[in-house]
Amino acid sequence: MRDNSGSEQAVGFLLELVGEETAERVRRRIGLAPPERSPVVQRRLMSSWARQHVPSSLLLWILEEDDPGLNAVVWRHPGTDEAIRRAIVRGVPFGPGRTGRVPVDPTLADQAPPVPESFTRHGLVGALRTAGSMGEGRAAASMVVERAEWRVVAEADRERPLPGYARWALSIRADCPPALRAQFGSHRKFSHRVRQAGVLEGGPAEYATAHGPAAQVLKVLSLGHLMFPARVRAAENALRPLVRDHLGDREEAWAVLAQLIDTFHGNAPELVVTAGAVA
Repeated sequence: MRDNSGSEQAVGFLLELVGEETAERVRRRIGLAPPERSPVVQRRLMSSWARQHVPSSLLLWILEEDDPGLNAVVWRHPGTDEAIRRAIVRGVPFGPGRTGRVPVDPTLADQAPPVPESFTRHGLVGALRTAGSMGEGRAAASMVVERAEWRVVAEADRERPLPGYARWALSIRADCPPALRAQFGSHRKFSHRVRQAGVLEGGPAEYATAHGPAAQVLKVLSLGHLMFPARVRAAENALRPLVRDHLGDREEAWAVLAQLIDTFHGNAPELVVTAGAVA
């Protein structure tokens, strides 16, 4: 196959879903080197990941590991907003059921985003209630980082619905509690905005099967064992039956997939089915 590390990572991820013997034979057939797992290579891959465009939910899956080093990677990602950066420097835990503070990477010391003026003047709920634009809504929402603060917001909205801009700014955050997002409403336009923001309500399985192009998605997933190990298995389970049914141990099908992957615009299931059919 082409000398393209991204494509190699993508094909390698799918090969992990078949038996080791089959994977080794296919690698020889298509000229794919065995995966490198040295610490140096892993650090390089993690660094390159910070330049990948990904849905916001993926950043949350990484934060759920509550790992200072991974949090630093998320901090540097261009898709990370001020709310997440504020949570990282506060040591807020994201893993389910975790309450202890997460150590902060030394490189992030004294890097907390500035506090919005509206928060200083009106407090948390007051800043949300006075939000008259999307910018003001985002600024106020960036101060909601602790679980207790999300509960305060939910209670305030039940007492008197928050303004639309505040609800919008909170709901499009991947870390917004699903119950609060549902409380805000389920209008079709509202749901569309949430999807546009990269919130994957279907989790890793949705990302693996419904997003594209396939090469990009599979490359991101190939780093799942490094970046979001607690979540990547769901993506593997979603793709494994398709890979076994349409590619399996058929070397020619894998060769076709390796030829298609760089220019294929569809999602991963479409790629797998197409390669199997062509072969």
